[in-house]
Amino acid sequence: MKVLVTGASSGIGLEISKYLLKGDNELILVAKDKNKLKKIQEQYNKKIKIIVADLSNTTKVKELYILCKNENIDVLINNAGFGDCGVFSETDLNKDLNMINVNIKAVHVLTKLFLKDMKKRNSGYILNVSSMASFSPGPLMATYYATKAYVTRLTLSIYEELRREKSNVVISCLCPGPVNTNFNKTANVSFSIKQLDSKFVAEYAIENLFKRKSIIIPGTKMKLIYLLTKIVPTSLCNRISYKIQKSKIYK
Repeated sequence: MKVLVTGASSGIGLEISKYLLKGDNELILVAKDKNKLKKIQEQYNKKIKIIVADLSNTTKVKELYILCKNENIDVLINNAGFGDCGVFSETDLNKDLNMINVNIKAVHVLTKLFLKDMKKRNSGYILNVSSMASFSPGPLMATYYATKAYVTRLTLSIYEELRREKSNVVISCLCPGPVNTNFNKTANVSFSIKQLDSKFVAEYAIENLFKRKSIIIPGTKMKLIYLLTKIVPTSLCNRISYKIQKSKIYK
């Protein structure tokens, strides 16, 4: 299979890439860091093509599709994304806008364009990496939580459209809790609870994508939290979320 992975230079994206390289797959890895991508390419050599792209630039996102549209991509992994922590009125506006561009716009554009191609072939898989953050309000991480809510709702809506069309194309949403990646440094947060291993999350995600799961939540604890968000009033979720975010901010 031909696989395109964004945000592939580290974390979940890198682990997904490594997992898929165990099979008979050809990968196109996308990230901003050229040096990291080259190191991965050198390590695995023949099965990898790399593309350096800043997905906060919508023009570059469209150019990425043009570069790959004739590759007949079988699996699209929209993994690129980042967060930030702080009071909404005090966080950096440019960082917010870049986050919206990467977490929302890039996912939206790539999903729409590659989905059209997959529907014509009546085959293909799309995995959009969201977060447990998408299921509740997120004071002190307002922009990040909002972007992930968009990704989850977009993915689930498309999933239902495809189901009703009896399409063979599959779209799934990965919603992990805290994972041990570079996300924490970028978002300026530190988790007090045990974080999941990115390798476990990656493998769990791909296995369940191929099982055609709509929402993929790794870990029993996170599944229980997901169920609680269904029954706990939004106002209470908001208060709990605030306390959790406040405890995560680096002192």
